[in-house]
Amino acid sequence: MPETLEEIECLSRRIRGWLVEITYKKKTAHLASALSCVDIMVAAYCGGTLNIKPSNASSPERDRIILSKGHAVGAQYAILAYRGFFDEKLLDTWNEDGGQLPEHPSPRCVPGLELATGSLGHGLPCGLGMALGLRIKKLDSKVLVVLSDGECNEGSVWEAAMMAPAQKATNLAVIIDYNKWQATGRSDEVLSLHPLSEKWKAFGWYTREVDGHNLTELQNAIEDAYRQKDKPTAIIAHTVKGKGVSFMEDDNNWHYRAPTADEVSLALLELGLA
Repeated sequence: MPETLEEIECLSRRIRGWLVEITYKKKTAHLASALSCVDIMVAAYCGGTLNIKPSNASSPERDRIILSKGHAVGAQYAILAYRGFFDEKLLDTWNEDGGQLPEHPSPRCVPGLELATGSLGHGLPCGLGMALGLRIKKLDSKVLVVLSDGECNEGSVWEAAMMAPAQKATNLAVIIDYNKWQATGRSDEVLSLHPLSEKWKAFGWYTREVDGHNLTELQNAIEDAYRQKDKPTAIIAHTVKGKGVSFMEDDNNWHYRAPTADEVSLALLELGLA
């Protein structure tokens, strides 16, 4: 497991490189969406706050991470493999018929993957249910849900957002991957999300905003989230869709596009992996 900031940043670059290469090989979509949440996922799995490791992947006392934006699950598969939850060689089977790594995750398809997601809006309600269930069982375990900003269009997100403070679900935290895009346009223009932090605060959450590509800020925010004694936490992580590859950044065409061989070479060069 990486320990220093330099090692963690290197892992983020490796994951981005794998995402670019596997998207080219398998001709799959959602590359830019995965690139935007890589640092969030790396901070969550490597930051030291959450008790998630291969040796306790099925323990009732484990902490839980739910990537609600399941179309970006490549980022989660990669960090799970690099953390040792399954053999890295399995990553080559991404999106193969009958394989263990579907383009949208199925529950427990690999160790450490908690929930089938990608039908947007379900991750937070399920995560809240897990958090409340853990409390009923008197287990001191944490739940972290990673949402997309476009996913905040869904009413089920806001139903859960109202219930969590009412139940004082302090073992629950949310990180919103606020990359300002969804499939068909700017997320703030499709629905009026802005001001997003104030909306979560108005619903009764402790909120803070961070640079979603600053691993130190992300790790500190996750640690701070579970110090709260009377309300759940929403972390608004400002990100860039396609982060790490200059010609993909903030370009929504990469929501569905797969790169060419030449574009893969350019991307790996930029990431310092060529």
